[in-house]
Amino acid sequence: MKWKMGPGVLVAAAFIGPGTVTVCSIAGVKYGYLLLWALLLSVLATVILQEMAARLGIVTQKGLAHVIKEEIGVRWIKILVLGLILSAIVIGNAAYEGGNIGGASLGLEAIFGQEYLSFYPWVVGSFAFLLLFFGNYKVLEKVLVSLVMVMSISFLLTAIITKPNISAILQGLTIPKTPDGSILTIIALVGTTVVPYNLFLHTSLVSEKWKSKENLKEARRDNVLSILLGGMVSMAIVVTATAIPSGEISNIMDMTKGLEPLYGESAKYFMGIGLFAAGITTAITAPLAAAYVASSCFGWGTTMNNLGFKMVWMIILLVGVLFMSVGIKPLEIIKFAQITNGMLLPIIAIFLLWIVNRKTVMLEYQNTKFQNILGIIIIILSIILGAKSILTVFGLF
Repeated sequence: MKWKMGPGVLVAAAFIGPGTVTVCSIAGVKYGYLLLWALLLSVLATVILQEMAARLGIVTQKGLAHVIKEEIGVRWIKILVLGLILSAIVIGNAAYEGGNIGGASLGLEAIFGQEYLSFYPWVVGSFAFLLLFFGNYKVLEKVLVSLVMVMSISFLLTAIITKPNISAILQGLTIPKTPDGSILTIIALVGTTVVPYNLFLHTSLVSEKWKSKENLKEARRDNVLSILLGGMVSMAIVVTATAIPSGEISNIMDMTKGLEPLYGESAKYFMGIGLFAAGITTAITAPLAAAYVASSCFGWGTTMNNLGFKMVWMIILLVGVLFMSVGIKPLEIIKFAQITNGMLLPIIAIFLLWIVNRKTVMLEYQNTKFQNILGIIIIILSIILGAKSILTVFGLF
């Protein structure tokens, strides 16, 4: 059956950002193909969690934050959880937006050079603004699907150019190994793929696209294929970075420059195009997710034409462009965002598992026992990830 791309591709676009490119590059340079198994596990965990989120969105026709408001009966717990969600998603995405715009700007730098360096953040910000301001869901979906395809082709072609060792790749995918000093990188690979705000984004997007429970099968197929495609892109970045001599990379631009003498200018341009697409997609989806969450929490309505909805994404986009343009690194805000996101992931994973088992909410579309076992494993993983994120901020890990 033909795969008609949908909201799942936007979720893949949201988790493959500049942070993912950086983490995957470091993993490839330091450990070669040895950590590909960690990426594969994190992709499978993402598929499972996002399927629950998508199913919840289609069955209830509501966003995740809205369902939380309705289902948590104890007022102080509800306020605490909604406050945490707003802090992690809205403030967090504002803090990280500069990095998303910066990643897209680095892609432009790799393609066009440093001559117009100061203009790149404004070019990226303007593109994102025009798309979010004038676009509706259908327009947004088409543009982001196109960008994801460009990104996928660019990174996959770059990986192919480096002539990877297929046998070593298969071993890296199927035989778990933890080389000395690799634990932090393994956790980072999982953390950059299993992203809390994607759960909120997915429930809102599927309820925009599909209005009938008959679409559940289509949504599942879209979810699996999209996230597997995203996983392949992440793995392609690891494979590409493996070809860079160890110690030659300290940032993404070093990676694009490192490819040029070995594989010609084409590799640099493919990498630049892929990096631009990765940055621009997250620069769009991060403000969009924040707008959906804020609108659900405050009861503004979640149509893209709603004034409150527009104000949220506009502020986040503007903050990101300004931070990037004037070189501000809001370290304290980023630390706060890391702490709140570290707390949010296990809480939302637990809530999601609880809610998709409630017959009053899900009717006959509750979790199966097997799905619950997988969900519990992922919750344990999310608690480890969350604890690591918080401990890292305080310098204890």
